[in-house]
Amino acid sequence: MIGIAADLFAKNGYHGTGMAELGQAAGLGRGALYHYIGSKEAVLYAISKEQVDKMNSYAEALFDLGLEPEDLLRQMARGLLRNIAEHRSEWAVFFREHTALTGARRDHVIAARERYESYWRQALDTGVRVGVLRQTPSLLVKGILGMLNYTYLWLDPQGELTPDEVADMFLDALIKGLRL
Repeated sequence: MIGIAADLFAKNGYHGTGMAELGQAAGLGRGALYHYIGSKEAVLYAISKEQVDKMNSYAEALFDLGLEPEDLLRQMARGLLRNIAEHRSEWAVFFREHTALTGARRDHVIAARERYESYWRQALDTGVRVGVLRQTPSLLVKGILGMLNYTYLWLDPQGELTPDEVADMFLDALIKGLRL
């Protein structure tokens, strides 16, 4: 159901997709649809939360490996682009529609996104601390993630370059600019 909803929201927008359309696409009647999902916002929350939570878990696992800062950044970028390539609709919905969430749902998604950003900041700060990267402004993390995140618009998992190759190209340019 989540994948179907993500595809519809990515194609038509959250506000442009009705419950009847969700039910029809999922092959569920109105009663069954509400029983399984509760509300359209609950589906948006599940879509938005799932991928960010996956990326936070992935980053935590990488930090536990004790990688060198450059390797850590590279693996984080590769993991993100692989996830985006595999879940383009979900990421399109997240980036375009997560602001439609309200209350605790919105707070949780924003906190999860900020937590993910903090892993990138920690990786950069570790590189500075061990003397392999230059000090960077905090805002740079948003720029790096913007560069990676918006590949959801064009990254083709079957394309000429793999997600890992795209991540490596981006990270090579970044690291060469930050290396001491």
